[in-house]
Amino acid sequence: MAIGSIDDFKAKLAGGGSRTNLFRVRLNNPAGVAAGINLELAAFMCEGAQLPESTVGLIEIPFRGRRFKIAGERVFAEWTVTVINDTEFVTRDGLERWMNAIANHADAGGSQDPRNYFTDLHVDQLGRDNQILKSYTFKDAWPQSVSAIDLSYAAEDIARFTVTWQYQYWVSNTTDGDFNPVSALVRTG
Repeated sequence: MAIGSIDDFKAKLAGGGSRTNLFRVRLNNPAGVAAGINLELAAFMCEGAQLPESTVGLIEIPFRGRRFKIAGERVFAEWTVTVINDTEFVTRDGLERWMNAIANHADAGGSQDPRNYFTDLHVDQLGRDNQILKSYTFKDAWPQSVSAIDLSYAAEDIARFTVTWQYQYWVSNTTDGDFNPVSALVRTG
């Protein structure tokens, strides 16, 4: 069915659409890092993030000159957040301590047990009333990299850095556990 008028479109765009600037990142400290991140400050300083990518791999099977395509393994892409750096480096220092607990600078020693540096992270898409529209949890996450902060006499900006996170998988508050692949394949009509 085609949309015939702006009124039809307006009726379908309930709530005015989700806004990319209404979000919240919630970090957690891992069990094995004594002096972790100031979670309240980090929530304010995370100025950019993404809702996670969803990818299912591809397996191609050759058959008589054609490629039969079937679904492969689920792939979970890295997750990146952008952080405003405060003048006391509180969030950056916490992340550097976390990474040092994984693999320290002096001798590459670090935690032997991933449970000491894994934790769950969250990103919420918020509505204009500040209620959660959709929420994602990144399971068993850890910081893979904290980017450099470029310094320059010519720059007139507040320092920012990015954090790249690895995690095992993500779950959503609205899409996990409610899909029945058998009933989805049943045709109606």
